[in-house]
Amino acid sequence: MEPEASEVTAGASYVEPSKTRRSKDIKQSTAALAENTSTMKRVFGFEREDITCWHRFVCLLNRPTDPASLGMFRFLFGMLMVLDITQERGLSHLDYKYLDGVPVCRFPLFNFLKPLPMDWMFFTYFVMFLGALGIMLGCFYRLACLMFISTYWYVFFLDKTTWNNHSYLYGLIGFQLTLMDANRYWSLDGLRNPRKRNAHVPLWNYTVLRAQIFIVYFLAGVKKLDADWGYHACRIGQSDGGPWWRPQFLQPVLPFISPLPNPSSSCVYPNVPSESGRQEESHAPSKTTSPGFKHKFGAFFTVLYITEQLFLPYSHFITQGYNNWTNGLYGYSWDMMVHSRSHQHVKITYRDGVTGDVGFLNPGVFTQSRRWKDHGDMLKQYATCLSENLPRFNISEPEIYFDIWVSINDRFQQRIFDPRVDIVKADWSPFHPNPWLMPLLVHLSPWRSKFEEIEGSLDNQTDVVFIADFPGLYLENFVSEDLGNTSVQVLQGLVKVEVVDENKNYSLQPGEKMQLPAGAYHKVYTVSEGPSCYMYIYVNTTEAELQKSFTKLSELQEKVRNGTETEPLPPELQPLITGLSDQDAENSVIDPVVRVFLKRQKRMQEVKKRREASALERFQRFASKKYYSIRRGLLMTSIALRNLAVGLPPIEQLSREVAYANLKQPESERSMDEHLKDEVGHGEL
Repeated sequence: MEPEASEVTAGASYVEPSKTRRSKDIKQSTAALAENTSTMKRVFGFEREDITCWHRFVCLLNRPTDPASLGMFRFLFGMLMVLDITQERGLSHLDYKYLDGVPVCRFPLFNFLKPLPMDWMFFTYFVMFLGALGIMLGCFYRLACLMFISTYWYVFFLDKTTWNNHSYLYGLIGFQLTLMDANRYWSLDGLRNPRKRNAHVPLWNYTVLRAQIFIVYFLAGVKKLDADWGYHACRIGQSDGGPWWRPQFLQPVLPFISPLPNPSSSCVYPNVPSESGRQEESHAPSKTTSPGFKHKFGAFFTVLYITEQLFLPYSHFITQGYNNWTNGLYGYSWDMMVHSRSHQHVKITYRDGVTGDVGFLNPGVFTQSRRWKDHGDMLKQYATCLSENLPRFNISEPEIYFDIWVSINDRFQQRIFDPRVDIVKADWSPFHPNPWLMPLLVHLSPWRSKFEEIEGSLDNQTDVVFIADFPGLYLENFVSEDLGNTSVQVLQGLVKVEVVDENKNYSLQPGEKMQLPAGAYHKVYTVSEGPSCYMYIYVNTTEAELQKSFTKLSELQEKVRNGTETEPLPPELQPLITGLSDQDAENSVIDPVVRVFLKRQKRMQEVKKRREASALERFQRFASKKYYSIRRGLLMTSIALRNLAVGLPPIEQLSREVAYANLKQPESERSMDEHLKDEVGHGEL
């Protein structure tokens, strides 16, 4: 196989009489080859024959390339994973999630996966931490990769509710690095073993990484070509993985290396006869000129892995039971920021299978997650868990029914599961559609443009909720006392409204509406042959009055400050001038509206102060928050390892150790925006 320019540059290992002569020969060879290079080779770095012949394809993927970029990537990835383990992987709050003996419903990818006892979970994370540190330093590299990916994927599969795209990507990259020679540059392994120090790596190491990142972002872009996205919101060169970025200012921090990478048995070199009288360097191994099993395996793995990554995003026809309104393995499809969901109504009903007694459960009981509301497989797991825990409360052979209303990408709020099906006894399989999963009413999607017109015609104090329901079903709802002037209006189909307390029924056709009594239950039945569409229009009268009071208090406060208010303020309004102290917070003399007004005003000032903070203050706040989070994770890990090694200490000592680990910075880091969110907005009707 004829050598190419990049091979001469990256693969040469001959001993030249001088560095100047060697550099001159390389430049001359590169210039000569460039004149005879085809357009395809100049653009893609290989000829068409290199991918049509298996032998040449293996040689191409095992072409020697510079290890620097891969080594730096390995170092940075390992460093970020070291930080990530205490943060998003959850080491800093692991004991809150895996408390021993607490009845908790969990959602593993495979039902046989169970969390270990809490101290052993800390040990699992400790192994993951050591693996990430070993990857970063390139120390016992293969072992470190195995330690990292085995524990990472175990934790990843243990809880589907924490899944996200980048966490999945981290696991894939960790798996790739396990098979790569990423410890050939800037690694402790290279310091211990000269044969690995600054040695070539095969091209497929870079090919897999590049293909992975391309697939992630390309498919994420393709997914956004869907019509729903409108409602939801480099040059290709001949580089062979060389260190295109090793500028001079980085030289002081880079390891001492020879000017050119050394040969490696992981690569296939062109059979170029050496010049007479020249000898290979004494420490360099013999260069492989024909591919062996290892090289063929690398090429086969590259093809298989890239094919699998291209196939998974479109494998919905195989795994149809996992997700709602997006069939198949949605979590492995790179559908990033394509779907948004809002939940209007969630009701869990249980029925005692022996006595027939019916009751209701708080949504999310026995679990800290909320993702089960959107996924059929998680709903089945949740129902099974509830059926196992409810007998402790004298509920025998429980039946569990879910009535969950969801809007996806600003569509109608509609049912996602059949409320008439006992999910405990319902069948579920990843390989066929779930009969108790209600279909998405796609034919109603054009209504979204009409929604914008309706919402635009309302004032700021009026809200609207759009509902679509299936024939033969009904929505049971309660209108809060705070929601005055609530009405229901039919947009499509026929409905019957039953006011429960009055025991009266009202039939409504498209365009008709009726007033609903506040503080009472009502039911809306769909009696047409097809789905019905209707909307609730309501005003939060309590909040509207509160906002008016706030406006008056703000005007009065401003008048007092600028001296235009001459009348003395009554005692209940005095805090408008003096402010609200800790003693005043519970003072019954102070007007409660004034108390809420001043508390809200104080929080808004704190939010403004945080948002207007300098870059240094923001960094200090960020660094302090991360420090205390990492500190707690490491201290709790040390406690757990001590417990495994020598046993539990006295409970008083353990309490003191945990209290020391729980130390936080003086200033509370809870976002003030969260406080404001608690005061505004609305939940269910």
